[in-house]
Amino acid sequence: MNTRMRRAAFAFAATGLAVSLAACGSAKESGDGKKDDSKASSSGKSKGDALKIGLLLPENQTARYEKFDKPLITAKVKELTNGKGTVVYNNAKQDASLQAQQVDTMITNKVDVLIVDAVDAKAIRSSVQKAVDEGIKVVAYDRLAEGPISAYTSFDNQSVGKAQGEALLKALGDKAKKGKIVMMNGSATDPNAADYKKGAHSVLDGKVSVGKEYDTKEWKPENANSNMEGAISALGKKNIVGVYSANDGMAGGIITALKAAGISPLPPVTGQDAELAAVQRILKGEQYMSVYKSYPQEASTVAELAVAIGKGEDLASLAPDKVDSGTDKAIPSKIIPVVSLTTDNIQDTVLKDKIYKLSEICTANYKAACDKAGLK
Repeated sequence: MNTRMRRAAFAFAATGLAVSLAACGSAKESGDGKKDDSKASSSGKSKGDALKIGLLLPENQTARYEKFDKPLITAKVKELTNGKGTVVYNNAKQDASLQAQQVDTMITNKVDVLIVDAVDAKAIRSSVQKAVDEGIKVVAYDRLAEGPISAYTSFDNQSVGKAQGEALLKALGDKAKKGKIVMMNGSATDPNAADYKKGAHSVLDGKVSVGKEYDTKEWKPENANSNMEGAISALGKKNIVGVYSANDGMAGGIITALKAAGISPLPPVTGQDAELAAVQRILKGEQYMSVYKSYPQEASTVAELAVAIGKGEDLASLAPDKVDSGTDKAIPSKIIPVVSLTTDNIQDTVLKDKIYKLSEICTANYKAACDKAGLK
């Protein structure tokens, strides 16, 4: 996957890092003589403030979608439309066929704009086309759906994998080549998972020995748990020095398997999404790190894009980047940077951004760990 950006690369972990885009295709510069379609993508008759925005999220295994994305997007749409806009919501529960039916329902309900976080970025293509044929603009959210989408926003996904890989190497230190690591990648149907894996391998290859590697079906913690049990059986519990986990939900399943096998101390395990349980595991020393992604920023961005498109406004300032999907070129986009989350910066990330309250993190079982970390 070749990735190029018109804009300057984001700063990450105090070093220069070129932005990598979550795409089945590649991000490209638009200065190649092609028409800049940021205006064309938002063309159409203005709907005013009384917009009906459809929101389709992919699953409920990961806590973020119901806890953060849905309420944040809904609130921002209300704010941007002076309380006159409405959000019609469905969750596909990791079922691509169900999500296709939900697109049909959104068409029947005559939404003005549809925000889609695809279960399967390729399978959703025909549904996106169907919506567009009915005059409904589609915004891809978090995962780059195929088909004629009008705009896209997500995080710098290869940087997620790089951050995870760099953290794992730091945790391993001189143990990096003294044993095997297990790589628990995300679902093969999620284009972001391929980017996470690519970013991680770009850091880890040649510096660790990968004993087992899995593409975990549907991102499910129970599948990660089963895979980890198989890895322990195959490699031997004394030979596993670290685990790359693509997200926090799977990290929980992995850690359960490690504990059940009697592995102590636990090897460093990575994660992503800064889930509450993961933050608590990090404080307790069971999980080494997670990747914090500013859901408020991503949710705010997608709401702004959807409302602007619904009102027929120009997207140039909202979506300054360009990406290519597997089917379309130079899609107006906004790519958001990420932060490696460890015990050292919980105060400056999830607490500062009010993702969690101190009382939510520092329950009785974690009070001592919170005190040690200086959380307040």
